Amino acid sequence: MQASGSQAAGMLPFTVPESAYARLLLYAVRRMAAGGLDDAFAAQALIGGFGINFRRPLILLRAFMGESARIAGKKLMVAPCCCGRMTGDERALLSSVALAQDHPELAHDALSETLGVKSCLGLLTSAQAVAASFADLGMPLSPVLES
Repeated sequence: MQASGSQAAGMLPFTVPESAYARLLLYAVRRMAAGGLDDAFAAQALIGGFGINFRRPLILLRAFMGESARIAGKKLMVAPCCCGRMTGDERALLSSVALAQDHPELAHDALSETLGVKSCLGLLTSAQAVAASFADLGMPLSPVLES
């Protein structure tokens, strides 16, 4: 039993972000990764978070996730929605979105490495749009750097 616990800790090395805004983004990313871009639970979560202004972040997050899937050179590991820990891929995606507006070069490098591609400028633009939509609606994202 100990071996499976250490194996799980290896797959989920990071705690979920303390920020409610980053947790909302993480939940929506997980739902869309598991249920597709039109996942109703992801939409409901964004409705709950943003109220009547949910459409912009929802559409932009769908574009971000669709572009991620389109250009990815490898499969990304995503934990179940109820999980209190994050995979390295999830952490990289969240951090990249948070960094995209102020530090686009760092965000691009992180996204490229995470997705296994040389360049992902379209995805970077989508990440910037997602970050801007969260910030414009009073939910600014901060980089996920804690463990």
